[in-house]
Amino acid sequence: MENRHWLLPEGIDEVLPPNALALERLRRALLDRYGSWGYELVSPPLIEYLESLLTGTGGDLDLKTFKLTDQLTGRTMGVRADITPQVARIDAHLLRAGHPTRLCYCGTVLNTRNDDFGGSRSPLQLGAELYGHAGVESELEILCLMLETLECAAIPEVYLDLGHVGIFRALTRQAGLTPPQEMALFDALQRKAIPEIEGLVAGFGAEAQSAAMLSALAGLSGGPEVLERARVSLSAAPEPAHEAIAQLEHLARQMSRRRPDVQVHFDLAELRGYHYHTGVVFAAYAPGLGTELARGGRYDDIGRVFGRARPACGFSADLKLLYRLGQSEVEHQGGIFAPACDEPGLVQRIRELREQGQRVVCALPGQEGDARAMGCGETLEKQGMEWIVAPVV
Repeated sequence: MENRHWLLPEGIDEVLPPNALALERLRRALLDRYGSWGYELVSPPLIEYLESLLTGTGGDLDLKTFKLTDQLTGRTMGVRADITPQVARIDAHLLRAGHPTRLCYCGTVLNTRNDDFGGSRSPLQLGAELYGHAGVESELEILCLMLETLECAAIPEVYLDLGHVGIFRALTRQAGLTPPQEMALFDALQRKAIPEIEGLVAGFGAEAQSAAMLSALAGLSGGPEVLERARVSLSAAPEPAHEAIAQLEHLARQMSRRRPDVQVHFDLAELRGYHYHTGVVFAAYAPGLGTELARGGRYDDIGRVFGRARPACGFSADLKLLYRLGQSEVEHQGGIFAPACDEPGLVQRIRELREQGQRVVCALPGQEGDARAMGCGETLEKQGMEWIVAPVV
């Protein structure tokens, strides 16, 4: 029987040398960058009680969360599929700051099914979140930090996709849709299945004006002109829909001032995380790449169940995906090869070199002459009473 013990589950990956070191350096660089913006690092646990992990997500993560029973309490626990609910718990229950809180994180999440991030079931989720401010300024800060993240990862060209869940929500309420009808239309809109959308809307029994506006959503995508088209197509929409359009316009105007080099695209039928987000939603894409590089939005009151509702917005990305797509070259480690010898002078010299940041690989008995195989271009040689670094011949 063939030995298959080395196989990993589908969608579960690992990173090997030298890529693992390059990935770790990128992680450090990005977390340091977030720190320079005032974002403090948190490290939530991999597992929690299930109800905490699914808080504020409207059930969107339920099917993606691995579940297990805690042998100590008998309660159901979950392996996190998203870190944001955990950060919301930390902000609401543990930190309880009276001012806006900026938090960042990087950790592995696990999904029962392939995630949108490159098909992996174990993304290395990286993100930043801002709690306690409801204005467009916090959304602008998060968007700019997301763009800096992609630049640090050496992604050559990106564009932004902006939407607002408040538009769809206002229209469905105006039309009096039931929850099942709302979800059926939501699903069709995500697939841009226009004939299906028109058929669904016709069967809902909504008045003609409301039906026409719901059908129009699928076609409201493109450049800045989309917002003006939306004002015309959705002229009879309730006030919350017009407020959402105005918020998008204001945010896009601020983005063009801050980052005129970034192309902004609008999609008013984009409803990612519909039960999770409460306002603006956004994603970053690279031309020719179907999957999003990073995503985020506003999710106010996510901490309500933890005893403190606060405005919140943030973004997340899969660090492994950013690394794979980035154009930075992998830096191969050099090093100094030390012979197998326990002479005090050699031991002291090795210690000094390592304290200076040098990589020193010590030979094991029978390993003499393997310097290049160990990735070392230099070796320690004894000349007189001293050990010096010399090139490998």
